[in-house]
Amino acid sequence: MTTRLSEIEDEDELDEEPGEVIESAPPLKVGEERELNNTGIKKLLLKKGVGWETPEFDDEVTVHYVGTLLDGTKFDSTRDRNVLVTLKLGKGEVVTGLDHGVITMKKDERSLLTLPPEMGYGVAGREGVPPNSVVQFEVELVSWITVVDVTKDGGVIKKIIEKGQRMEHPGDLDEVLVKYQVTLADGTIVASTLEEGIEFHIKDDHLFPALPQAIITMKGGEKAKVIVQSQYAFGEEGKDVGDGIIHSIPPNSVVNLDLELVSFKPVVDVTGDGKVFKKILKEGEGTLVANEGASVNVSYMAKLQDGTIFEKKGVDGEQPLQFLTDEEQVISGLDRAAATMKKGEQAIITISPEYGFGGVEVKKDLATVPPNSLLVYEAEMLDFVKEKAPWEMNNQEKIEAAGRKKEEGNLLFKGEKYERAWRKYDKAADYVGEESSFGDDEEKLVKALRVSCWLNGAACCLKLVDFPKAIELCSKVLNIEFTNVKALYRRAQAYRQTADLFLAELDIKKALEVDPHNREIKSLQKSLKQLQVESNKRDAKLYSKMFSRMSTHPPLVTKKLKVERVEDEKR
Repeated sequence: MTTRLSEIEDEDELDEEPGEVIESAPPLKVGEERELNNTGIKKLLLKKGVGWETPEFDDEVTVHYVGTLLDGTKFDSTRDRNVLVTLKLGKGEVVTGLDHGVITMKKDERSLLTLPPEMGYGVAGREGVPPNSVVQFEVELVSWITVVDVTKDGGVIKKIIEKGQRMEHPGDLDEVLVKYQVTLADGTIVASTLEEGIEFHIKDDHLFPALPQAIITMKGGEKAKVIVQSQYAFGEEGKDVGDGIIHSIPPNSVVNLDLELVSFKPVVDVTGDGKVFKKILKEGEGTLVANEGASVNVSYMAKLQDGTIFEKKGVDGEQPLQFLTDEEQVISGLDRAAATMKKGEQAIITISPEYGFGGVEVKKDLATVPPNSLLVYEAEMLDFVKEKAPWEMNNQEKIEAAGRKKEEGNLLFKGEKYERAWRKYDKAADYVGEESSFGDDEEKLVKALRVSCWLNGAACCLKLVDFPKAIELCSKVLNIEFTNVKALYRRAQAYRQTADLFLAELDIKKALEVDPHNREIKSLQKSLKQLQVESNKRDAKLYSKMFSRMSTHPPLVTKKLKVERVEDEKR
């Protein structure tokens, strides 16, 4: 059967299909034919599809097709059989070329694919198709199921039955609400949730290993069928006795999982060390967060781990709490969490004692907080006013802001609050960053501010045992002031701690050339020499042992020396 243009639907509406891009070419128009990606396959668009998505290899597609020779002779037709067929793309279940054509199609699209022999039935041909024949398939893509190899080894295969509404996937820390039913190959139901589903954290490894692995590939609202091989389910041992959640499972059982991700609540490790977690109950507005230095207005109910309420702000008639972040006006955990929140965001913040009240007893409005208490804040960010960003300031404002941040850092450093001091210095340097454009009359002052902030930041990093960062900051100073004694001294200190003794010695020598009577540098030089002596002793001991071992194998040593002598003579 040869398709003529008179059979093309909407032939007068030759507008482009949204989204179809083949090798960056414009989308096909109805009635237009084009070769697909240098495969030799030609595609003639007969009817536009809907949407912009197309299937991928390994997906399961449902299609109608009619196969013909170039003279119109029909050799295969699902329409004549009045039966839709389901094919797994990439497996060549009909012919390879058909799969390559279908992955360019959208839902409800109808196209005519012209396949060269190597993409069709090749030299072998088939019944009704002579060897080396060019063939044509008129294909209608009815629907498809996206198939995901979750573990990349075929151990967990997920078929998406209904796509999710949210764009995001849950993370390892998140709390999810899911519904599921687990069956064996014979249809026996071995586990299922109640109608309302079940909540748990992904990291808790609920049920069996494949479940969390599948969930983190899903979007909110997604429904899927998951086929789980035994090694990702209950393994060789199976499960002998039911525990109220799941029934007995025979050894080496493949299980089928009907799974729905109803919703999830993102959980954020605020401090990066697992000591302050924020579970988002309601997403805030927009993309802006309060960040450090913002004036925030929050409401919360603060509880102990047993549910005892010890403080309320902004609820039950209480006034909200207003404070500046990163100014130690509230406990560190609440401060750090507030700096990550959007306007209108609601969250549960769980704070370990290290970021709470520590090991002391504290009397609050409604109850006493015992030492080493875990704290839980049900909080809402009502509003905040951020500090001006550098790009929002004129040059004078940038210089003034940098000066203020530097002085705040100095006070924090004197109070031995090195982490916070470092952040102040870093922010100050950012205000007068090298990418900014300052006038000639301002440049001298700005350069001095940068150098001072980098040097002070390096001093903080030495205290915080972040020696690579200290080296980086001192190197920034030395790039513009190559004889800066403080930068040489502090970088030498950092090199000493990272065992780069040679580089440390070079910096000390340069510093003493500039300031030969500096006691601190001389003291560092003395300790460095002692370290070098100890290092030389260790090396000598190591080489002594090595040569001692060699002397116990004289034939091998003699042979090695002879080989080396012969090679030298050849040279």
